Amino acid sequence: MPTMTPLRMPGEEKKRAPSRHSITIEKRESVSVSGVTDVISFDEESVIGETELGVLVIRGVNLHVNRINLESGELSVSGEIDGIAYENSGVGKKSFMGRLFK
Repeated sequence: MPTMTPLRMPGEEKKRAPSRHSITIEKRESVSVSGVTDVISFDEESVIGETELGVLVIRGVNLHVNRINLESGELSVSGEIDGIAYENSGVGKKSFMGRLFK
């Protein structure tokens, strides 16, 4: 029996299957991230990207984005890595000012 291929309407985007999100740091000199869905901003002191598990902030000195491939969800950054953190999504959490003036 022949297999059926689902039809997509014009303008309907192909959805990617969720990939695994991982972070690899090498000697605080380079970071490789998988599962990246968007890069929000970057400069020499920070790279902010959206991942499948939330917004990721990479901070450092002389940061350089070596590779961005949103189709495969890969991001590669080099420089002096000072820290990596996930930003709170804000769901169910108040901002600092919101907690201060409750």
